[in-house]
Amino acid sequence: MSELIHSRSTRWLLAGAGLIVTAVLFGLPLLTLVLASIAGEWTRALPTHPTLAHLRAALGGAQRAALWHSLATGVGATLAALVLGVWGALASRDAPRLVRRGVDAVFLLPVAIPSVSIGLALLVAFSHPPLLLNGTVALVGVTHVVLITAYAYASAQAGIARLPAGVEEMAGSLGATPSRVLVRVTLPLLLPQLRAAAALGFALSMGELGATIMIYPPGWVTAPVEVFSLTDRGSLFAGAALSVWLLATTFGALWLLDRRGSPRRTALARRRSDA
Repeated sequence: MSELIHSRSTRWLLAGAGLIVTAVLFGLPLLTLVLASIAGEWTRALPTHPTLAHLRAALGGAQRAALWHSLATGVGATLAALVLGVWGALASRDAPRLVRRGVDAVFLLPVAIPSVSIGLALLVAFSHPPLLLNGTVALVGVTHVVLITAYAYASAQAGIARLPAGVEEMAGSLGATPSRVLVRVTLPLLLPQLRAAAALGFALSMGELGATIMIYPPGWVTAPVEVFSLTDRGSLFAGAALSVWLLATTFGALWLLDRRGSPRRTALARRRSDA
């Protein structure tokens, strides 16, 4: 049985099955989306009269504004989530076990709650003084931060658990202040985990709809909300075109984030090989 499981033919069979499943679940929907974005008509198995008009229209007017709103919200929420997540993970790492469990519950609870419920809860909570944020862009930002901070917190916790033993104490014994140890030792060692958290948080923020549709003001419509509005009105091709630009913007930002991390990873690999 063991030889059958680890045989080359079995591995090829599993790899082929995995490729087929991936293509059906992920590749086919993306291909359909791209085809819809350039379709003039779609009354047959494949679209006819291909055109770039929908893609061009998605870069102007309300659709371009919605794309910009999503990008600005995603970047701002990701930065805020990283600060809060790292702060929570660092502040609770030496706390008693009961306190750490409480902090974990606070930061990770949004993951277990439907986003639409979080949006409604924040809408009700900030609809009265002293924090009256209903109908403002700030409430959109707060909502996205609440939704993605859990991932920054969990990634920072994982990175802290993997820190080399005694490296921070060693830096302190050499005369470095706590703030200098944090900036020059701890945070650089956590960069791989923080970069991964930033990528995941940004991608989730760019595609967030459930909570945003509950709280967005008329002047700050994000791309997912605009896509929902377009398709709800029957403009499927226009919605598909905006979705394609949303995907391209998200993938482009993630590529830039990964590209910025590549030189650092190469330098670390060279240092390890030299050592």
